[in-house]
Amino acid sequence: AALCRLLKRRGVTVAPFKPQNMALNSAVTADGGEIGRAQALQALACGLEPHTDFNPVLLKPTTDKKAQVVIHGRVAADLNARDYHEYKPRAMKAVLESWERLCAAYDCIIVEGAGSPAEINLRARDIANMGFAEVVDCPVIIVADIDRGGVFAHLVGTLELLSPSEQARVKGFVINRFRGHLGLLQSGLD
Repeated sequence: AALCRLLKRRGVTVAPFKPQNMALNSAVTADGGEIGRAQALQALACGLEPHTDFNPVLLKPTTDKKAQVVIHGRVAADLNARDYHEYKPRAMKAVLESWERLCAAYDCIIVEGAGSPAEINLRARDIANMGFAEVVDCPVIIVADIDRGGVFAHLVGTLELLSPSEQARVKGFVINRFRGHLGLLQSGLD
């Protein structure tokens, strides 16, 4: 949301994009569709009304093992994790349709991944992270939260688990929530 607002204030036409989100609560778009609440907030930061293209695939958990699959704001299926993995090529089609429409309408798209970009057990058919970035040739910034501990292990471990083409796509790192004296972090950065 902050990056979206910053770019908007600089006169850039910008839109948020999260290919796939998992959230129980959703926001309603002007046309009655559902998207993640975070993408609705990000849209407002861009000065835009929430739109289903900002979050083309929304997974709403119904049990510990199943989720309602919402495509372009409308319920498409209720699937368990294994069945959803098989469904992903259809979901990716929706993701790419939204991406193309957004690219045609905005100067800049701020893409948010889902979870870790190094979920190697989910790499096949990934539509939310590096799989998406590879398909659309999107640069990547890896963000780690210092409050969770092990920030350098998260950054280096993530980078090491990526394929060579995915590694080449990474343009930088962000350490979120750092407070305190930079000197205490410097030896790790070096």
